[in-house]
Amino acid sequence: MLFFAVACSLDTHSYSSRFFLEGKKSSCVACHVRLWQQIPKKQVWNRVYKYKIRKEICFNIEASLSNGDKNCLVLGTRGSPLALAQANQVRESLEKLAASQNILLKVEIKIIHTTGDTVLDKSLADIGGKGLFTKEIDMAQLRGEIDIAVHSLKDVPTWLPSGIVLGAVLPREDTRDVFLCYHSNSLSTLPNRAVIGTASLRRQAQILAKYPHLQVVNFRGNLQTRLKKLEQRQVDATLLALAGMRRLGLEYPFAHVLSFDEMLPAVAQGAIGVTIREDDEVAYSWISQLDDAHSRICIECERSFLSSLDGSCRTPIAGQAWITENNKLHFRGLVAYPDGSSLVETSKVGDLMNNIEIGKQAGEELRVKIGDNFFEYLRVT
Repeated sequence: MLFFAVACSLDTHSYSSRFFLEGKKSSCVACHVRLWQQIPKKQVWNRVYKYKIRKEICFNIEASLSNGDKNCLVLGTRGSPLALAQANQVRESLEKLAASQNILLKVEIKIIHTTGDTVLDKSLADIGGKGLFTKEIDMAQLRGEIDIAVHSLKDVPTWLPSGIVLGAVLPREDTRDVFLCYHSNSLSTLPNRAVIGTASLRRQAQILAKYPHLQVVNFRGNLQTRLKKLEQRQVDATLLALAGMRRLGLEYPFAHVLSFDEMLPAVAQGAIGVTIREDDEVAYSWISQLDDAHSRICIECERSFLSSLDGSCRTPIAGQAWITENNKLHFRGLVAYPDGSSLVETSKVGDLMNNIEIGKQAGEELRVKIGDNFFEYLRVT
């Protein structure tokens, strides 16, 4: 596979070379994904593109398709407008990729309804938190009803069901939040007891920590539904992800993009992930070509941070990683009480190859700062 072929061009002290020397060969896709998480990504991809060997060292995709009668991939997705926009982005990318290799590939989109889409009268925390937008899709994938699944990675739990792996992280969109209000251009200028609508405890906690004179109410529904509620003046203001608005082509002249200092985004916000079954090498051979190395590095760091805090939709957690021009990984994270009464933050800088460890260390630091009472409080509320 691609990762092992690239390993041959790296020095004998590389992760992949050590993997060979230890005699741990495996054709399992999951094994390659785990190995990929350990390899310095920029070093690998620079080699790949420099010597233009990516096409030669991939699977012989055309042979795989014809031998397995796999000229069609079934793509599973939620049915919201944003989910469908993301699914179509992946479909178009795959079909364009296949056409560039003179291969006819059809990608069929299958809508799967999830618990998170159907239960709208309760907060996410009250109905189970993470996994509400993925469980039914995961089950369909494991049953073989779909080959690949497209997710907003911020909705995907840090653990994946046995048999499913993250095959690709697409190039990430702008991760920031947007403040929308018809009579004010910022949170700081809202009047006393103004009502903010959001279903996100992360947003709620950060708003109340800085502006305790404001009110926050539960605000469920897809992006268009929330915008409609705002137009009907059910609330004074709301916050949305800029990435979602861009993918749907929505523009509001009064929208104010919030800096990280104003509102730190959610872990994996703005990122699209594609999952596959760990034993489906044909699907993997396609999906792996969509993977963006820098986006994956940042996502892995953020998800490691979330995992170390046992984060869910019941936990107000924010975390963002980004890569600077000097190829250093920067990370900012925070955790807070839902009512904003206490909020702790951290920041880290390190090498790209240490992305998972950076996230883990940040999470462990905040776990100590916030104290054990915080997690006990979340369990009983």
